[in-house]
Amino acid sequence: MGPLDAGAVAAGGRRPGGGRLVSHATHSHGAAPAGTPAAPQGFWTTWVFSLDHKTIGKQYLAIGVLMAVIGGLLAYMIRWQLAWPETAVPGFGWVPQPTMFDGIVPPEVYNALVTMHGTIMVFFVAMPILLGAFGNFLLPLMVGAPDMAFPRLNRLSVWTLALASVVLLASFFVPGGAASAGWTSYAPLSADAAYTGVGLGIDLWLVALALEFASFLMGGVNFLTTVVNMRAPGMTLWRLPLLVWMQLVAAVLFLLSVGPLVAACLMLFADRTLGTAFFLPGRGGDALLWQHLFWFFGHPEVYVIMLPGFGIFMEILPVFARKPFFAYRAVVWSVIVAGALSFIVWAHHMFVSGIDPRLANPFTITTILISVPFAVMVGAMLATLWGGAIQLATPMLFALGGLATFLVGGVTGIFLGSAAVDVYLHDTYFVVAHFHYTLFPAVIFGGLAGLYYWFPKMFGRLLNEPLGKLHFWITFVSFNVVFVPLFLVGTAGHMRRIYDPTQYDFLQPFMGQHALVTRAAIVLMLAQVLLLVNVVWTLLRGRQAPDNPWQANTLEWATTSPPPHGNFAAPPAVHRDPYEYSPPGYAEDWLPQHAPAGGGR
Repeated sequence: MGPLDAGAVAAGGRRPGGGRLVSHATHSHGAAPAGTPAAPQGFWTTWVFSLDHKTIGKQYLAIGVLMAVIGGLLAYMIRWQLAWPETAVPGFGWVPQPTMFDGIVPPEVYNALVTMHGTIMVFFVAMPILLGAFGNFLLPLMVGAPDMAFPRLNRLSVWTLALASVVLLASFFVPGGAASAGWTSYAPLSADAAYTGVGLGIDLWLVALALEFASFLMGGVNFLTTVVNMRAPGMTLWRLPLLVWMQLVAAVLFLLSVGPLVAACLMLFADRTLGTAFFLPGRGGDALLWQHLFWFFGHPEVYVIMLPGFGIFMEILPVFARKPFFAYRAVVWSVIVAGALSFIVWAHHMFVSGIDPRLANPFTITTILISVPFAVMVGAMLATLWGGAIQLATPMLFALGGLATFLVGGVTGIFLGSAAVDVYLHDTYFVVAHFHYTLFPAVIFGGLAGLYYWFPKMFGRLLNEPLGKLHFWITFVSFNVVFVPLFLVGTAGHMRRIYDPTQYDFLQPFMGQHALVTRAAIVLMLAQVLLLVNVVWTLLRGRQAPDNPWQANTLEWATTSPPPHGNFAAPPAVHRDPYEYSPPGYAEDWLPQHAPAGGGR
């Protein structure tokens, strides 16, 4: 720990009702609180190697958006090949052989596209945006801290992720191309280059994942330490905003689950390079061991991604319904229970992989059981809306769209949790549709809802509302046109990860659906140009944002937009819960957490 890190967590006394706090009560008005790293000076320390959690959050956001563009282009190429097999993908005729042939995707490259699309979207888009960007930018602000507990570790974390991204993208350019064993990288397919023809590409994939995991391990330690030790006076655990709870549980899940997969990556790397035999049956290894280790991490990882998205919804819904959040404590306990259950459901991913049939029923029960706490969370969100004075601003539209589409993903997950049904639906497009209806609401709708909601706090300007609403409606409609048909073709038995459906007579009737889905996917991607235009126009000419444009209660709105170095001109104190909207006896319908008790605003 460096001297600045040590200063950041140097504890004062424990505040009544709050966490152990940095000693920032004695700073002068307008200066950064004591214990805060020195204000950055110069271009490099301000924008590149910054210690400020807000800048680091924006760096995570930039990395996530860049990787989302790449992941989206890979999806475009996959969808084009499925709809019009072995025809040139428009816009990619320039890619040299043997990667593509006059814009046509060859079979081995198609496998790499599928692998890298899944890898990028799960590990290099969802996690950097939902945890890295929103977690870093918001956690200190929401708990009333001047910065993260370990600013230097925070900086190391984001640059480790940047290095991981470079390593992953570099794998496209090595002999044999990028990894092509699927985003789950099942052994023995991934353990021996003879099966895929990919050598260095899979090695780089493993290195990139190991670096990415290291990055988020550092981030998780920072999140936990900051929230536990640096809360403002009066910010008890039961006064934490729900997004903070979601980030905390997500950090704990990641810290507890990623170890086995890191070990598995090292073991797989050893199989590939040192001739060991952990996963290769031909050498005496066990291919199923990889699946156990992968999914012991993989299923909690789904919640690591989903929970911050849910947290964003939970911050937005009460603000634009002008109501307190319904059943706050029940939701917190449900999140904790869901997190605990996520460690005993992994084998439902292996119902068709050779699992002992006597274990299928227990894992079916735990898998269906985990839907109960999520039902509580969704029910609480719906109850929050009930009877509210709904304001359909752009953040609210994306939150409602995310909640509605997640309901589809949640319900269809119950089918896959049943061993009898999963045996039929496994490895069909039903799974693809379910997976996207589960993660897209949290990652894309949640990410966009959060961006529209906190953009004023991040950049000091308000995004254009009409353009934002147009962006939402095109995104929402096109997303559903993409994935609803995939439920239908999957139920009909259409297998996924297939290069050319026309090779099978029974799949040829579905080519019309493939063409529709691909056209909708193109519209979905083009709709994101509206966001780009909105952001650029707003940064150049947009309306200046007030400190609290949404009249919200949580602490991040108690400071300027954007916040200064050290976040708060004076140390905030918390007097109440975060969602006291429309309180009886007050002229206005909001009561900020930092407003003195009995004094209104």
